Amino acid sequence: MTLSLAERPTLPPTRLAESEWRSREQAHIERADALTAAHRERAARGEKHPVWDFLFTYYSYAPAQLRRWHPGPGVELEGADQDPRAAWRWYTAGSVPGSLVVDRVGLEHEKATLLRGVERILRSTAARPGRFGCFGLHEWAMVYRQDEHRHPVPLRLGQDATDAVVDSHELRCTHIDAFRFFTPGAVPLNRFAPTRETQPELEQPGCLHAGMDVYKWAMKLGPLVPGELLLDAFELARDIRLLDMQASPYDMRPWGAEPVAIETAEGKAEYVRRQRAFAERSNALRGRILTAWRGDEAEAAPDPARPAG
Repeated sequence: MTLSLAERPTLPPTRLAESEWRSREQAHIERADALTAAHRERAARGEKHPVWDFLFTYYSYAPAQLRRWHPGPGVELEGADQDPRAAWRWYTAGSVPGSLVVDRVGLEHEKATLLRGVERILRSTAARPGRFGCFGLHEWAMVYRQDEHRHPVPLRLGQDATDAVVDSHELRCTHIDAFRFFTPGAVPLNRFAPTRETQPELEQPGCLHAGMDVYKWAMKLGPLVPGELLLDAFELARDIRLLDMQASPYDMRPWGAEPVAIETAEGKAEYVRRQRAFAERSNALRGRILTAWRGDEAEAAPDPARPAG
């Protein structure tokens, strides 16, 4: 049984010497800058990118937020009281003079409802078997029998052939934030009817969007997640986003995304192979985030690569 936030044990603090935490912080900043360099260069030119802008628009977190390193809860930073982070929210004095530590108690008290929801999503998703029969058709359902599309990019097969692919498959999308963009004609074709209220019951590790959302949950947890984990979550979202667009009905080849033709047996096989690998990566990250934050791993979960019903 999952304990409430208040019932969780508080682990003894770990102290980092100033030289150690500053080295980790600098490594984090350099890694974050490398991950966002291309986006920042495009933004300076006013250039849009239909694959990668999603990571900064749908997930509305600026590169500056990725640069901000946190050690995670229970880690005292020696000699940090003169650092700019002394003015950051959710930091408080540590047990030794001059040290700072994340104010986990204060943060969890003020954001209790949000954090309970995040923990529930992370645990329930990790504890559920993955589903691998959707073949990325959520993106196809977003353009089904509709002339105007979300992306100003040509359809790889044209409108009629794209509609025919949808008509020849069962839609099995479990993710509310994909399902809510389905066209009116596609909505009744889906096996599930996800809502915000049923999200904790339907999220499952095989879903590409649930995998990308690990980044969103890490951001919402703020200083409760070590910076290195945040960047791991961003990299996972980046890698999943590529497959999401490669398997979409759009022709993304001009932007470096070669198609994964899920309308073919070979394309389906490639999609599922990569989908299973992302399920394993996303569940590993969910466990690492829970360990860093709450001091324990996600509940014992079935193998995410084992299909559910």
